[in-house]
Parts: sequence; C-alpha cells; structure tokens
Amino acid sequence: MTTKSPVAEDAPAARLRGQFRRPPRRQVDGVLLLDKPQGLSSNTALQTARRLFNAAKAGHTGTLDPMATGLLPLTFGEATKFSQMLLDADKTYEAEVRLGVDTDTGDAEGTVLATRPVAVERAALEAVLSRFRGEIEQIPPMYSALKRDGKPLYEYARAGIELERPSRRVTIHVLELLDFDGERFRIRVGCSKGTYVRSLAMDIGAALGCGAHLSALRRTGIGPFEVAEAVTLERLESADETGRDRLLAPADALVRHLGAITLDAGVAAALLQGRVVRPGAADAGGTLVRVYGPHGFLGLAVWQEDGGLAPRRLIATATG
Repeated sequence: MTTKSPVAEDAPAARLRGQFRRPPRRQVDGVLLLDKPQGLSSNTALQTARRLFNAAKAGHTGTLDPMATGLLPLTFGEATKFSQMLLDADKTYEAEVRLGVDTDTGDAEGTVLATRPVAVERAALEAVLSRFRGEIEQIPPMYSALKRDGKPLYEYARAGIELERPSRRVTIHVLELLDFDGERFRIRVGCSKGTYVRSLAMDIGAALGCGAHLSALRRTGIGPFEVAEAVTLERLESADETGRDRLLAPADALVRHLGAITLDAGVAAALLQGRVVRPGAADAGGTLVRVYGPHGFLGLAVWQEDGGLAPRRLIATATG
C-alpha cells in the first residue's frame, strides 16, 4: 500500500489566501449613533457596522423593525456594559398611519385582513388622539419579539397561533398630529419604553371605527440622543479607520444623565479592585453615579446608606 505525499502549496497561492484572511478583531470602545435605513434588520445593521470597525465586541440598545428607519445606537467594547440605560429610556418617533386597512402584523409589511371605507374628519381624529395621551393600557402585537415559553410571539403568529397577551401600562408623553389628508395621518410620538407604535396605530384605527395600520416609522430620539446626530452606513463605509473611530462617542455617553464623582488615584484603585470606598461627601443611599479617576471614566458605582461607594459596573480598560 502506498500513501501520497502532501502536495505543498505554491507560494503565490499561499500569498493569495493570506490576502483574504480576516485581520484580528480590534478592541473598539464607544457608542455609534446610526441612522438605520429601511429594509435592514437591526442585527444586520449592527453586524455591518461591526465589520466596518472590525470590532471585537458590539451590541445595540433596542431594535428597530426592518420597515422602520432612524436612530439606532450601537455599542462597542466596554460601552456594551451600559446598553441597558437606553433600553429603559423614553423614545421619540414620527409615524405615518393608513386608515381603513387592517393587516395581520399591524404594519405595511403584513397581509391585508380587512378594508373599510374612511369618513374621518380632522376634529374627530384629534379627539381620538387625546384619549391616547398619558398612561394607557396596551396589548403587545403578536408579531413581536416578546417571548412565551422561550419562543418569540412572532413564531406563534407565523404558525397561525393567536395567544392571549396581558395588557401593559405604558406612557404616551407626546402625541401630536403633524399632517392629515383624510386617509393617512402623520404623528409625533414621545413614549416610555415598551410602547409599540404599531399597536398605537391599530388602537387609534379601532377607536375611529375604520381600522388602521402603521405605514411608515422613523425613530427620531432615544433618551438624550437625536437622529440629527446620527451617521449613515454609507458615511461609515466611505471613511477610513481613523475617520470611523472619530464618529464614536465615548462609553460614558450613555450615562451622562447621572451625577458624577472624581476619585484620586488611590481611592480609584481600591474601587477597581471591587472594594467599597469612602471618598467623603456622599449622596443618598441607592444613588447611582458615574465615577472618574485621574485617567478618565471608570464606570458606575452606587452610594450606600452608610456613605460608602460600592462598585456597580466598571470598565475593564480603566487604569485608575
């Protein structure tokens, strides 16, 4: 029995293969405010941005439906530790609603279930909108990522299964009519976390007696951030590595609404070791604060009732 000797790869082929080898992922830390285009899922937008930055770690702060456009903050590296801050933040949208047409998803991407004539005056629409301002009860749509028994609701919906969903209390801070042409209207919506603008559109249509669905949606704000600050994927793609990095906000951008304290080197080092420190003047027990050392942002800490400052979430790159 004979065995074949391995064939050595020729040098040109080896060089060519090396050209297509992915470079090692970079440690990238910061926040990117992305203006997501229509037709792209939030995860696809995230992975595209991660590839462009060649970042080792990336995440987002809440998804947008593929149909929707607008503000999608992405986090990289150590900034991912603070993503929850924007998950809990209020959101602002501009939405277009089509009257007289119900769809199974509650938006323009769904299958039409029913069509009805529309005879709605502007005054009647304004009166209905007033009923949805403030705290309201809202039933999440079946086509949503909320989970039941470990499976997202949209999977049940696609299988033709309708599940009973408990209503949730949400707050509509702003509901402003921007335009109305008799069959479509545009609104500005400022709302608390957990609000479904699709459900809001359907509920408004039901209250008007003609049905409705969400025909367009753009997220214009999350917490302190506005879409005017955001960049497009096209801009990212056209920039070089240095230019892209300059588009990132620092990791502490997500927690700028919190109070701050600066520690000297010794106290900062103790906090980074996981110890409770006592830097002097203290806030009320349970208050979360940003912490800085001589070299910059360290992370978050919480004041204890006895005046101690305990680490809550620290960044790994801090040096004190």
